[in-house]
Amino acid sequence: MFPWNMFPFNKDVRESLQKMKPDEIDKYVQDIIGKVLPGNMKGMMNPQEMFSGFGPQSSTSQPGTGALNSSAFETHDYVFVRIPIKDEEWIKKLRLYHTSNQLILEHIPEPGDKHTITLPAIVKKKGAAANYKDGTLEVKIPKNIDMQFSQIDVTEIL
Repeated sequence: MFPWNMFPFNKDVRESLQKMKPDEIDKYVQDIIGKVLPGNMKGMMNPQEMFSGFGPQSSTSQPGTGALNSSAFETHDYVFVRIPIKDEEWIKKLRLYHTSNQLILEHIPEPGDKHTITLPAIVKKKGAAANYKDGTLEVKIPKNIDMQFSQIDVTEIL
């Protein structure tokens, strides 16, 4: 048996916790977290603000440049990104790169501009293709199917 009497709790703690109102507890927890966490992480505790960066399309660009109206979606085998190209000259100066979860576009619309599009799934390093047709650049990247998983044993606790 665990020696719970060794802890510095008195019998009144249970009563005082039962008498507390939920808004008082919430205020107390927010106050303590506000003192512990740095200022830029305080939004993480509000569920509405925590997921504000996630949306149907997550594309970011450098400040001062127009955002590209790109759309990214996935099928069973591929991730597709469609980017409307306003000027055909952009294709000549465009540079495309990708990581396992991002597509990076450089030099459009202006030289030195950089746009990063977050992909909806992890993709392979090789096998990407880009096609330009009817004012739309379509990038097709094969998905990486990660089948590495480990079994977890479940033990019964009596």
